[in-house]
Amino acid sequence: MDVESYIFTPLGIEIAHDAYRIASKIPNFFMAMLLIWGGLHLKYSTSKFKHVVAISVILVLSYVWLFLLAANVFHDNFLIESTFPSFLYGTALIYFGMVLREKEISSRGIDSLFPVGLMLLGALNLTYPFTRYLHWFTPVGFLLGALFRIMAAVGAVKFVFIPFPPARIPAVVRKNIPPGAFLCPSREKVSEKFGAIEEIPSLLMVTRESLDSIVEAVHPNALVFWVTRVMEGQIHQSPEIYAISPTKIDILTDLIAKAVESGYRVVYIDAVEYLIVENGFENVLKFLLNVKDHVLVAGGTLILVVDPGTLDRTQRRILEREFPGE
Repeated sequence: MDVESYIFTPLGIEIAHDAYRIASKIPNFFMAMLLIWGGLHLKYSTSKFKHVVAISVILVLSYVWLFLLAANVFHDNFLIESTFPSFLYGTALIYFGMVLREKEISSRGIDSLFPVGLMLLGALNLTYPFTRYLHWFTPVGFLLGALFRIMAAVGAVKFVFIPFPPARIPAVVRKNIPPGAFLCPSREKVSEKFGAIEEIPSLLMVTRESLDSIVEAVHPNALVFWVTRVMEGQIHQSPEIYAISPTKIDILTDLIAKAVESGYRVVYIDAVEYLIVENGFENVLKFLLNVKDHVLVAGGTLILVVDPGTLDRTQRRILEREFPGE
């Protein structure tokens, strides 16, 4: 809302009108580029050639717009001068919020305030060229902008710093379980090699097993990510069970990494086939290798349960090479 002018004027600081017309639009373009670029990386995990071309076109249009402002082509018409910068910034906020909600953040709980706040702020910015000089709307606009920013900030803090409580783990946590990464063809083979892993308090599970069997079998201090499209968010407290969409594999990676850092040392994953169906083998392999690195660095144990009959020969060989086997 061009808040700079409201800060500088009471302080007796004056900015030349022609300079301010240009300077006030630069942050819109700058922030829009960062938001679009960040959204593309969250969605595609990289910047593809077409994305680079699109961003380059937007940068060129931004430069042209600033040049036209400097030449006063719009004859000090605020509505026209602000239309493109506000549209680009507002749209970028909405796009970034949508990508966060789709790829990274649950649509339920406090975390969801992060993308929702960004999207509402983006919508507010879209109205800016039309409401800037509506004096009755100015205090309303400032209030709404502050509320939306607070919403986004609260959600971001919850998402980044408090994904779940630290592990409540006794001193002895992994009896007879060696560190490393292991591939097993069935749940029975896991029991034969490692014993009753359900009794381990530092257990982290990524599973498709039924909720009733999970609650009944695993240690109360265990952490479970139940992979499903039906619901999202925390669905049980002891053990802690969080429902997560299979397509949100990036956020699952981050959550597992944070859990390992907080003390969980035995990671058990039996939902590999389902994740492959939803994300493709290449993306799931990247996920598994990332998790493997986090677990091994922490001196923990990663156990994968994958039916070899569900994989082709190349996929099976890759997994067998990365995970020593039973």
